[in-house]
Amino acid sequence: MKTEIKVIVRDIATLEEDAIVNAANTTLLGGGGVDGSIHYAAGPELLAECRRLGGCPTGEARITLGYRLPAKRIIHTVGPVWKGGTKNESELLAACYTSSLQLAVDHQLRTVAFPSISTGAFAFPLKLAAPIAVGTVREYVDDNPGIAEVTFCCYTREDFAIYKKVLRGGG
Repeated sequence: MKTEIKVIVRDIATLEEDAIVNAANTTLLGGGGVDGSIHYAAGPELLAECRRLGGCPTGEARITLGYRLPAKRIIHTVGPVWKGGTKNESELLAACYTSSLQLAVDHQLRTVAFPSISTGAFAFPLKLAAPIAVGTVREYVDDNPGIAEVTFCCYTREDFAIYKKVLRGGG
């Protein structure tokens, strides 16, 4: 079975998936953007569980329950802060997608939605990040069956257009 990979424009916290991915910071205790939205929508139980996890290094991922979200689980991953491309940012970003998908497989989660990791407050250029995201996901699902659907959930129409172009092979 081939994994369906698609792109949409929505608030990721509203998606009814087996797992949504949170673009978190190393503390996992909430922040701005996607992270703040997910923590707010999930409720205080999420913060309590994240405190017990003790943080997460850049490029790795951790998993929690979804609490008040429609999603069953939240996979928290910490993307790299963009520093001009000289600090292994591309490799660390790819590791976020791989680590997140591995957790999904380990927990038998078949549908996963990703935000555009590191492209907000962490300033990773979207035109560089989108091909890394799509390429890493495609490579992972080709080698690891079990995930039925991966959704790239974009915040803006502009982000959507870039991801759509990359998915079509033009990026």
